[in-house]
Amino acid sequence: MDASCVTSPLCTWLVATCMSVTCGADHSACPSMFGSSKRQSKWARGRRRVLSKCSSEPRTGSISSLCGSSIQGLMSSCLAFEPCHEYYSSKGLSSLGFYSLFGSKNVHLNRRQRSLNRPPHSGEAMAVAVQPAMEVATRKKPLTKQRRVVVTGMGVVTPLGHEPDVFYNNLLEGVSGISEIEAFDCAQFPTRIAGEIKSFSTDGWVVPKLSKRMDKFMLYLLTAGKKALADGGITEDVMNDLDKAKCGVLIGSAMGGMKVFNDAIEALRVSYKKMNPFCVPFATTNMGSAMLAMDLGWMGPNYSISTACATSNFCILNAANHITRGEADVMLCGGSDAAIIPIGLGGFVACRALSQRNTDPTKASRPWDINRDGFVMGEGAGVLLLEELEHAKRRGANIYAEFLGGSFTCDAYHMTEPHPDGAGVILCIEKALAQSGVSREDVNYINAHATSTPAGDLKEYQALIACFGQNPQLKVNSTKSMTGHLLGAAGAVEAVAAVQAIRTGWVHPNVNLENPDQGVNTNMLVGSQKERLDIKAVLSNSFGFGGHNSSIIFAPYK
Repeated sequence: MDASCVTSPLCTWLVATCMSVTCGADHSACPSMFGSSKRQSKWARGRRRVLSKCSSEPRTGSISSLCGSSIQGLMSSCLAFEPCHEYYSSKGLSSLGFYSLFGSKNVHLNRRQRSLNRPPHSGEAMAVAVQPAMEVATRKKPLTKQRRVVVTGMGVVTPLGHEPDVFYNNLLEGVSGISEIEAFDCAQFPTRIAGEIKSFSTDGWVVPKLSKRMDKFMLYLLTAGKKALADGGITEDVMNDLDKAKCGVLIGSAMGGMKVFNDAIEALRVSYKKMNPFCVPFATTNMGSAMLAMDLGWMGPNYSISTACATSNFCILNAANHITRGEADVMLCGGSDAAIIPIGLGGFVACRALSQRNTDPTKASRPWDINRDGFVMGEGAGVLLLEELEHAKRRGANIYAEFLGGSFTCDAYHMTEPHPDGAGVILCIEKALAQSGVSREDVNYINAHATSTPAGDLKEYQALIACFGQNPQLKVNSTKSMTGHLLGAAGAVEAVAAVQAIRTGWVHPNVNLENPDQGVNTNMLVGSQKERLDIKAVLSNSFGFGGHNSSIIFAPYK
């Protein structure tokens, strides 16, 4: 009999029954779970009747094999045990006291179930209940064709521009979006620079009454999300034709509505009556996705993920998984953060994680440079419109790239420091390659996490060497050298950069890489000017506090 035809509870009961067989005539060796000697004798008599009745019929497997010395042998023997005619007149597993032996005693049964579960009369044969092979085989899930996921739209809100083309052209030209903070007085802080968005308008994207109440992370998210729809050609007519139950939103945030929450605390110092009634919902990380779904009427998968600075990659990969599983046809996914406020800046200063190169802001973020002294905070949002390939083709969408897959792992080592030997990152990259079916030789561009921290940059570089070796075709760069670190939004904005590299055939430079750290091969890193590259596959890394690692892979659509 096929092993797949035996259910897990049945295997459990069979093991127990077989163990009673191995006890033989020596009752002292039987497990104590069967109770008193009187009960043991009843089990023995019932067992002998089953064996005597079943042994008279033809068998594909030997009954004696049940008495093997190992659990493995025992299980394989049990799986070969086929039903005799007694099975068809038996009262099932529950007649043997199945629930009282292996499950809860507090099982609520209806009248019919209670009648079926009455214990057998003394001496009545106890049969082994095994489902017929043909019946179970018909229940197998039919094989389905793998659904492919493509990128059909992009939206960004960044220090380098709020349109994908403007944003990427600035990257290609080596323009830095890092400057002195203007949103508040930060004179008392040792760090006074950030990748701050200087001008931003929600006109035409968010209704005024909400834009006055929402945290900026939600405003960035809603704007970038709707821009991704517009970029993807989702017009009002197309929207009316979509199956809303198969359209979802999965956009996360590392920090959530920090300003809304901070303002509520300040108001509470006066009185709870002064608090914004929206302070709780508008501070939670899920509400951005929820508000966008409400605005669009999309009723498919809707939630957010928060895994610190790896948030966006987690959201993108999970959104793609919803599509490949058939749970959605269209997903808006990415990340958003707006933490450049006093409490946000102060918190990272307290961690001693930020650069203090205040006199020359554009030179402050310098991944892999030996003079780096910490990362630079940034803010913004990035959103991808992912779509099932056939769905995109039916509506005539412009396909930018194909999403091949990715993976996540955990360092399980330290809250803020990477694992010393890069084990978590290496495992993550290897799993991403395996899951997406991409060979390491085909990855010729990597958009690295590289935040400009002394430990993080080098550990990631070493992990890349371990995974890809000194591949002369491979080029690596860091978008954060010009945008700063956008926290939970970083991965999505960098995914846009990766897709734009596929579209244009150009990869942006690494600015401020003047004195590479010891052991860093500059031939692998993109130089101070943009470089032409025919991309086969691009891997984008994002890592976060807590040891969260994520890698996602895009390729040209073919």
